[in-house]
Amino acid sequence: MARTRLKWALAITVLAVAATPAIAQTTGTAGADARVNVSRPVSASAEAQIREVDQGLQRMDMGRSGIRRQLEVSRAQRDVVKTLCLNDKLNQADVTKRTAKERADAHKAAFGRNDTELANHEFAIFKVLVQRHDQHVAEANACVGEQEAFTGLTRVTQNVDPNLPPPSRETEFPQGDPNLVTEVPKCTSCVR
Repeated sequence: MARTRLKWALAITVLAVAATPAIAQTTGTAGADARVNVSRPVSASAEAQIREVDQGLQRMDMGRSGIRRQLEVSRAQRDVVKTLCLNDKLNQADVTKRTAKERADAHKAAFGRNDTELANHEFAIFKVLVQRHDQHVAEANACVGEQEAFTGLTRVTQNVDPNLPPPSRETEFPQGDPNLVTEVPKCTSCVR
């Protein structure tokens, strides 16, 4: 009983740590929702879970390939800003994929040992990692380079409301004292 509670506490902690950066990186409409509902247990069969894990790994490979192609194009265009952004997202996607692969292996091993509770736990974490990977892909698609960031020449215009009262004398600065020295002497030994 205590071991089961410890497993669930560890699972919730891992999910909270894994989901926090993905939630913090959401950018409005650009990206997938990085949260997963862990309050209800996983009800899919073992075969359905394994199939979904395999599909998730394939989707991660495709997403990584897309980011890689974008990175190669931005390097060819010598777009430093976009290259740095895409390189960062590719590294994040690689780390997420490696972690997801480890969880997928642990998921299959848990089913091999007939440990349904552990398999469901690994599957829930795997789903969070897939969503995190989708978030990295969405953020990579939102990377803006130097060329896209240039908006053209700007022009500033000022419109003054003619109904405003004229400035008062209180806001004007007083005239300076003519006896006040405002220039710095050229040498300090010259002044007596």
